[in-house]
Amino acid sequence: MSPTETATATAVVGTRVPRLEDARLVTGAGTFVDDVTRPGMAHACFVRSPLPRARIGDIDVSAALEIEGVLAVYTAADLNPGAHEISYDLDMAGMPPVPRPPLAEEEVRFVGDPVVLVIAADRYIAEDACEQVIIDYDPLDPVIDYTTAESSPNLVHAGFAGNSAGEMGGRPASDLEPIFDSAAHVVRQSIFQQAYLPVPMETRGIVAEWSAPAAELTVWSSTQSPHEVRLFAARLIGVAEHQVRVIARDTGGGFGLKQLPLREEACVLLAARALGSAVKWIEDRQENLMASGMSRHEHADVGMAFDAEGTILAASIAHVQNVGAYPTPSPVVGGIPVGMLFPGPYRVTDASFTAKFLYSNTVGRVAYRGPWQFESVSREVLLDHAARRMGIDPIELRRRNMLRRDEFPRANANGMPHDHVSPLETLEQAIEMLDYEAFREEQRAARAEGRYLGVGTCTYLEPTTGASPFLATEGATIRIEPSGKVNVYVAGGSAGNSLETTVVQLAADALGAALADVRTIQGDTAITPFGGGTGGSRSGSMTAGAIEQTASVLREKILAIAAHRLNTTPEEIEFSGSRATVRGVPDSALTLAEIADIAYFQSDSLPPGIQPGLESSGRYKTPQIAIWANATHVCTCEVDIETGEVTLLRYIVSEDCGPMINPSVVEGQIYGGTVQGIGGALYEHLAYDESGNPVATTFLDYLLPTASEVPDIEIGHVETPSPGPGSFKGVGEGGAIGSTPAVLNAVADALAPFGVEIRELPLSPSRIVDMIDRARAAGKDNR
Repeated sequence: MSPTETATATAVVGTRVPRLEDARLVTGAGTFVDDVTRPGMAHACFVRSPLPRARIGDIDVSAALEIEGVLAVYTAADLNPGAHEISYDLDMAGMPPVPRPPLAEEEVRFVGDPVVLVIAADRYIAEDACEQVIIDYDPLDPVIDYTTAESSPNLVHAGFAGNSAGEMGGRPASDLEPIFDSAAHVVRQSIFQQAYLPVPMETRGIVAEWSAPAAELTVWSSTQSPHEVRLFAARLIGVAEHQVRVIARDTGGGFGLKQLPLREEACVLLAARALGSAVKWIEDRQENLMASGMSRHEHADVGMAFDAEGTILAASIAHVQNVGAYPTPSPVVGGIPVGMLFPGPYRVTDASFTAKFLYSNTVGRVAYRGPWQFESVSREVLLDHAARRMGIDPIELRRRNMLRRDEFPRANANGMPHDHVSPLETLEQAIEMLDYEAFREEQRAARAEGRYLGVGTCTYLEPTTGASPFLATEGATIRIEPSGKVNVYVAGGSAGNSLETTVVQLAADALGAALADVRTIQGDTAITPFGGGTGGSRSGSMTAGAIEQTASVLREKILAIAAHRLNTTPEEIEFSGSRATVRGVPDSALTLAEIADIAYFQSDSLPPGIQPGLESSGRYKTPQIAIWANATHVCTCEVDIETGEVTLLRYIVSEDCGPMINPSVVEGQIYGGTVQGIGGALYEHLAYDESGNPVATTFLDYLLPTASEVPDIEIGHVETPSPGPGSFKGVGEGGAIGSTPAVLNAVADALAPFGVEIRELPLSPSRIVDMIDRARAAGKDNR
């Protein structure tokens, strides 16, 4: 526990309240989409393309329709005309529209592309029927390697020349040429990051039920954003929003994948409307690994110019990203920040960036925790590379260039404004926790014994709580019942981020209610106020703002009623723990239940001007472009140069997310994100062969880190208050941003005697051995 925890706590905010949702989840009492059963519910299964690119010829569904229990078989010709619009509120205005047919039309564009939808009485029958569907394909040459997509004669989508899904840039790189030409040191590197996946514990799932008499659609969805699903569904089937109800109960992880409904969900919604009944689809794990959506597949040419003392003079990045066949949402959403954020927490006065987004015949790109993570990967790997080239310790190079808390607010060289962050302070805390000099001594001793230890770091600035039109506001309704118990209604979208516990803590403190008197209702668009859901590390600060706006009205009313009954003024009332007392007269008191009884049942006894009841709704709008969080990750490892095995020894995170609503929740978010970043550095890879076939569609081939590969994660806290409500910042994505470059740099540091340079991820054992062999062959072995 950090020294700042208790200092920021008022009553329960800032304390380690046990997660309220844990009791039902660990006892198996949660409600996930697959637990939902409706009368007459049918089940969906997809026939998917076995080819990365092909014309769709004749489709014979006759044998499937003859199977008892099959209710319908849909092709694009049957289903797609029912779609009014497939669009998202997170699409970028002014960017080229992304093609999004529910079922593949005319061509299939990746292995796993849904071509036919079968609806049957149960999933087993639906899967059997899928095997009876016969599709004639005319194979076409695919675009598999996105790095050659621009020059390919083949187009993933007709009308998108050069397979371009869009591009943008800042200051031209040519402007920096004089700086690079005259610099004492220039370091350039090309870095390629592999495709990998969000892989939530619960795969995607949806139940859609159309009621013709009421003309209403009810949807149970595994989603991070129930209100976005409602908007999407209403547009898709062409009805008003109030004719759609979306319910999201427990969601077993999302990590960005479940922020927006994808094409399969659109198909189920259309099928439910066409059939006039309930339809369920639960994605199996092979579908999830093959067709849900990939992330991170990108590369960049990066460069930095330094003076003789190691001061950064200029930095440039030319970023190229694979968006697959059907990216969701517009591909530039996650790509813009890569270039804009590239200068990071460093004193860079001149910078340039370009960004290109290219279609390929692979699964579409989706959001994933920290979608701009690559800016930190490319920058931090380049800095370590530069330090070795210049003979400067990597930490010393960072100290010479890293910004301190008192240098903010400021805009970076690409025009991105930053404020309320402490990057150098987190670096120094993390290095102190490690005892950096002691580790270097241990490293030297180990090398003398033929063992190779390394240390790597990453310091980053992270935008949270972004003010896009869809995500800029959040609402809350608080109802104090006649019993004095409190219900807090928020949009929700909780997917393992402890939003229930967070809301209860915030509301209890904002009202002055006892924690045990407060509960929250989330994830039902029929009863909760509109909200943007979870994404962009927004939930804590946005929900805090909405609750603050709403609770202040109720608290004022509570004080007025209590003061009137106790014959004093509201200024003399102290209210906490669901109990109002007169200042200095503790025996003169009213409970919240007694105040609620007056508000609902004794309206003639209310103060003048006070309306009956205790219910209020409010909405918060963030004025900031973003609320900035920051952290430093430090990793130490040992590399076996014969086998390529990497053993992580210590892992340290110094996090600045402002005051913590619940330190246990904050640290849980850091743990989870950090493990995902470790997976991206060493294990996970959504690989395709040269023909465009995915080769990692089971957990035998797609490797995830387990508890045995991850060390204990040590966490320190630096607190820089934000300008947002409660001074809180977001913390959901940072662990996944900082961990990958920290691990990469640790491995590179361990292998520094061999002159190894990291250019391609993941650092699998075979790749590490190959890097050592190539460095030796090139005469770079400096042992």
